[in-house]
Amino acid sequence: MNNKTTERELNDFLMNREARNISQDYTVDPIKLENNYPDAKKHQIVSFIKSGIRILGYILIPFNLLWAAGILVVSEVVGIIEELV
Repeated sequence: MNNKTTERELNDFLMNREARNISQDYTVDPIKLENNYPDAKKHQIVSFIKSGIRILGYILIPFNLLWAAGILVVSEVVGIIEELV
């Protein structure tokens, strides 16, 4: 038996809502949803810090390329932290 699904079969499946068995309840509890939001103020602060570090790195490019690259790498690490806040 062929386990590959053709594009046409996928399209037919997606277009035929009545044939799909959707057993999950898709209602959303507003209280639970509210608790999942990230802290916008912390995100903004970390974003400003990251931008300041980047500006410093770009300013250093004409003077010392190695230090500039190091500072820009640090700004990327702060960018990762920004996404986790």
